[in-house]
Amino acid sequence: MDTNVIADGLIQYLMLIALLTFHEFGHAWTAWKCGDDTARLQGRVSLNPIVHIDPIGTVILPLLMIFMPGAGRFLIGWAKPVPVNSYNFNRPNRDDILVTMAGPGMNLLLAVALVALARAGIIFHVAAMQELCVQAAYLSLILCFFNLIPVPPLDGSHVLRVATGMSHETYANFARFGFIIIIVLLQLPPVQWVLGTVTFGTLNLLMRIFGMA
Repeated sequence: MDTNVIADGLIQYLMLIALLTFHEFGHAWTAWKCGDDTARLQGRVSLNPIVHIDPIGTVILPLLMIFMPGAGRFLIGWAKPVPVNSYNFNRPNRDDILVTMAGPGMNLLLAVALVALARAGIIFHVAAMQELCVQAAYLSLILCFFNLIPVPPLDGSHVLRVATGMSHETYANFARFGFIIIIVLLQLPPVQWVLGTVTFGTLNLLMRIFGMA
């Protein structure tokens, strides 16, 4: 494999780790503020990537997508789910949704900040900064929309559970097959097309807002 490809893949992987860390921090911090300190007591209200690493979603799957021949450049992943006890919430249904959406919301905010930094790179004629920030913003948006897919352990599944009144027991049974369903879905061209279209569309909108072509 070409050394430039390896270097580019490692840079993307480090970006992914950072973005996943902020994503899980958003969940943990919001849960704490909503009355549940389960994540805080387990050290998850942290920007230390090590406490959020999931062997499959943070290590195996992303590295396979980066370095496997023919895998393409479509990079996604997930971190270890933040432990949440909804019985501790001040308003269970509302707070469950707030905690759930805090992860994708964090990725969206990071994308906005990264595009702003890319704009600064243009102003100060730092091409490398512009390129890296746009790449990171794109990856952050992929994580945002990918996590909205309503399949466990992704965030969209929690929204679906609350919206449909699904019991925690039923959700847990469904979640046992979540990883398999996700891996299958990612192989489907329509799913890839939707994720790519929404991500590129949002990135393009942000770039136009900040005056970038």
